[in-house]
Amino acid sequence: MKNFVLLFITLIGISLSSCQEPIPGQVKVSGGIIQGTVIDDLTIFKGIPFAAPPVGDLRWKAPQPVVKWEGVKQTLEYAPAPMQGGNPASGKSEDCLYLNVWTPAKSKKEKLPVLVWIYGGGFSFGSTSDPVHNGEHLARKGVVLVSIAYRVGQLGFLAHPELSEENPNVVSGNYGLLDQIAGLKWVKDNISAFGGDPDKVTIFGESAGGISVSMLCASPLAKGLFQQAISQSGGSFGPTRPTTFPGENMKTLEQAERVGLEYVQKLNASSIAQLREIPAEELPMGMGLGGAWPIVDGYVIPDDQYKLYEAGKYNNVPVLLGYNSDEGLSFSPGRNPEEYKENVNRRFGPFADELMEVYPVGDTIVPRSARNLLRDAAFGWHTWSWAKLQNQTGKSPVYFYIFDQHPDFPEDSPQADHGTPHGVDVAYVFQNLDPNNSKTSQTDLEIMEAMGKYWTNFAKNGNPNGDGLPEWPVYTSSNPKVMYLGPKPYLGEVPDEAAMNVLDRYFQWRRSAEGAAWAK
Repeated sequence: MKNFVLLFITLIGISLSSCQEPIPGQVKVSGGIIQGTVIDDLTIFKGIPFAAPPVGDLRWKAPQPVVKWEGVKQTLEYAPAPMQGGNPASGKSEDCLYLNVWTPAKSKKEKLPVLVWIYGGGFSFGSTSDPVHNGEHLARKGVVLVSIAYRVGQLGFLAHPELSEENPNVVSGNYGLLDQIAGLKWVKDNISAFGGDPDKVTIFGESAGGISVSMLCASPLAKGLFQQAISQSGGSFGPTRPTTFPGENMKTLEQAERVGLEYVQKLNASSIAQLREIPAEELPMGMGLGGAWPIVDGYVIPDDQYKLYEAGKYNNVPVLLGYNSDEGLSFSPGRNPEEYKENVNRRFGPFADELMEVYPVGDTIVPRSARNLLRDAAFGWHTWSWAKLQNQTGKSPVYFYIFDQHPDFPEDSPQADHGTPHGVDVAYVFQNLDPNNSKTSQTDLEIMEAMGKYWTNFAKNGNPNGDGLPEWPVYTSSNPKVMYLGPKPYLGEVPDEAAMNVLDRYFQWRRSAEGAAWAK
């Protein structure tokens, strides 16, 4: 009997052990075995290849399957960021299609929700190695965190007739978005090995990353690769325009191909083949050169996203959307009221006077009321339109927020009317504020904790509520409430909604034949 009991205990132990399947420092993924780093309660893998290096003949082509390797690949350090004008901490290289994973799972069977981060940077720069994107603290809230790299600038988005001709879908550009989709396919195929649930993936990003999230929600190529989406200062609902402005950044394939022809001519190259021979380090990179933004190509992005949402043609998933209270601080509205008026007239034409009435400028200064036109034209109107359209044509819930955490400036200071500028929210979401920094306040730490819970609750349940947080209702036409994330979360109205109605009429006009002809 004693031997039987010992045998029973041994068998139970073996059974439990096999069920647990602990995640060691080594994991097998597409391509081979990788070695990560175990730090306390996390296992971290940096620089995992998810596609073949997009170099040589693969420059300006869709990402190809990862190249398999022999033995164990060390994934202990961030891979180089994509080629760009800036200087990322991890360096930069044309060989850049890598991702990173932070997992708190102790077993491959845990099936934790997955958060996939897409960085911003105006589609011209950005990296996963930016310290503010360190996923350790957010992953510890019970999610597997992944950050994906993608090509930016002219290497990520250049369109050209020759490139379209060689493509089986007769399109070009949008390689950076295809990189993101390839990364999401890798997640679907591999994340279970890290204790993640491939059927509970939430994509999230800020600025160009939030705009990417918007585009992935509209792309049929991304269907089924994620179940929820978070867009921070994102959205892409403006019409195409030959001469672009923030919020009207998109071009048609034909327009983008013309820009590509100009780019090649400036480099004195006679063909794309010749351009592929130029070292990546010698290629001019940057937003001002053209060819550095996604386009409506009819394939990755089938059409004007506003029209797609009106028709219900999008990936209908729960979304959490928002932007910062004073995004206009990060743009250049004009150095003085006269320059501001010139800029508004040049961009908005026949709607300029009406818009300046609802977004008034001062006699001697450009105040927040005027800056908010840039905030809304670039982010506010897009987020508001996204929320309204999904509420009208979709079945999945929408949660809408405004991030409004900032210092209280003295009333007589130049910053007295300043709210929260672009990009500040990222450190709060990633839980990466330094509590020992003298500039970090107690309310900073409190709202950081609340945002971490809201974001991870949403990843876990498709609903941000729980953990004793203030109740965040679904945004609907009958209850259009917005969660203000500041010193203490509270519900309020959409900021400047009456003014955005004027902006809405401008965008509607821009979609008319008259408005399209004017924009040329």
